[in-house]
Amino acid sequence: MINRKSILDKTLYGADIYSHIIREHFPNEIVMHVKGRDCGVIRNPFHDWEPCLKVDIIRLEPEKKLCDELARHHDLSGTIPDGDALEFAERYYGKSGQFLLDHLNTVMNLHLEEDYNPYGRKDEKPRGPRFSFFRAPITNTHPYKSISLTDAYAYITGHYAAEQTRQLRAIRDEKQARLYKAAHFDYATFCGQFSSRSDKEILQPSGLICLDFDHIANVEALFQALLQDEYFETELLFRSPSGHGLKWVIPIAENRMTHADYFRRVAFYIKQTYGIEVDKSGKDLSRACFLPYDPDAYINPNYALR
Repeated sequence: MINRKSILDKTLYGADIYSHIIREHFPNEIVMHVKGRDCGVIRNPFHDWEPCLKVDIIRLEPEKKLCDELARHHDLSGTIPDGDALEFAERYYGKSGQFLLDHLNTVMNLHLEEDYNPYGRKDEKPRGPRFSFFRAPITNTHPYKSISLTDAYAYITGHYAAEQTRQLRAIRDEKQARLYKAAHFDYATFCGQFSSRSDKEILQPSGLICLDFDHIANVEALFQALLQDEYFETELLFRSPSGHGLKWVIPIAENRMTHADYFRRVAFYIKQTYGIEVDKSGKDLSRACFLPYDPDAYINPNYALR
């Protein structure tokens, strides 16, 4: 159902509405830095796109432990009055009421139509390990929802990140590519579900670990070798956003070890067996993994057939 609450629930309390409007005009720029409830100072379309709009996510009833939250703005230039994200969108698009909500649902691809399920059939129930999924940019540390391996596979092999992946691979400057990826790619924390992207904020481990291989000389050869590995069973395997690396999701077979210790054990095995280094960021429990478009990604048939 498309209403005020459903729109705010799918847009980080409205913060994504501000980001979407600005990104339409500055697609290669990180338009918002979210840190907790502080969204920083962003460009203001009503003041020549100067960075003078302060955005924060506020608790509507701060005296309560659990309460609704809402993204609000304060215009440091005084051009427009203070208000919330929907009031900002109403002023920008010139629409109000249900017309505005329907418009936001369409232009932001929120898919709030009844019975819409972007990851599978209407009657399909999620199975297996679950982990957190985050909307771009990388500075957004609040999870959007929890998903399964089949959800991630459907996202990667679908067209959700096709345009972002195409544009990223066309960027030749490494710094610009990193900035573009951080601003435009959704991501997941395969190791578990989190209340916020921090090792201390884990809600439930998934029993999975994601290994990241960068700058591989022969990506396809390693892809096939990992699928045939005699010690580790592949749950999900896909090419990285750049196309020059791989993301390998495997189960954690030894639960008596810490995550970091298990990572070091696997990394040592990979080095000895394949002669390549694993990205050391994988030792972090809350490590973010960007989700690209890869129509030839692999998922363990045990999940694909469910």
